[in-house]
Amino acid sequence: MAETGILGCHSRGGRQDARTKASRTGAIDGHVAWRLVLVLLPPSETKAPGGDGPPLDLSALAAPELTAVRTEIADALVKLAGDVPASRTALGLSPRQDDEIERNAALWTGATLPALRRYTGVLYDALDVGSMTRAQRARAARRLAVGSALFGLVRADDPIPAYRLSAGSSLPGLPTLRALWRPALSPVLAGVDDLVVDLRSGSYAALAPVPGAVTLEVLSERPDGTRSVVSHFNKAHKGRLARLLATTTAEPDSPVRLRSLLRRAGFHVEQNGRTALTLVVPAP
Repeated sequence: MAETGILGCHSRGGRQDARTKASRTGAIDGHVAWRLVLVLLPPSETKAPGGDGPPLDLSALAAPELTAVRTEIADALVKLAGDVPASRTALGLSPRQDDEIERNAALWTGATLPALRRYTGVLYDALDVGSMTRAQRARAARRLAVGSALFGLVRADDPIPAYRLSAGSSLPGLPTLRALWRPALSPVLAGVDDLVVDLRSGSYAALAPVPGAVTLEVLSERPDGTRSVVSHFNKAHKGRLARLLATTTAEPDSPVRLRSLLRRAGFHVEQNGRTALTLVVPAP
């Protein structure tokens, strides 16, 4: 996978050049260079506003083979922003959230932030990148990626603008996001050579599943031994687990070694089958 970097403003002509190049190169090469563990995070509906980076440059993002689909979706989202009522309907927004539509209108011109600074909310609070040491942040940048309805996949340091688009959204004039992303994104994710821990929610995982990825379910256990699915604090637990995997000096290259690493760190983890893990937490 290409190294990320901020390459400057992406003009309309540049977008067309990128689309033409993607079409000309044809098949995805199917090989993605990651570290021995890749933690695939869900995005957040909430995004930090503003930014200190230049406007969106799709060529600066990881997996440039996704540029054609990214361009198609971004252009459709900007066009949709010109019709506020239609945007509210398509994106499930209320009139009080019209600022989200304004963000979409400025996709090509707004300032950018690295992905892990752009996404906010419970999981990213628990991940707490801001408190990491320089060495930990460097490891996190190599090991973390975020699934995105707009960009498909972004690495931790990829510069992106604020936007609003969810995996279940339907954009007028386009197929479903699943139909757009699966043929393009699936080969990219299938080409990851090493262990993938897929923490995405169901709707984002459905955009492009990762063959052989480790998945995680969070269950709360009551004193009587009965268990239930954790809903409210699910993201916080996943954020703490992602922080450990992003910063550890260990390189777990199998589900068994991953489970052992998590247990040594104090997580109560059980393995169900070859790649399914269950994180058990005390009931509140």
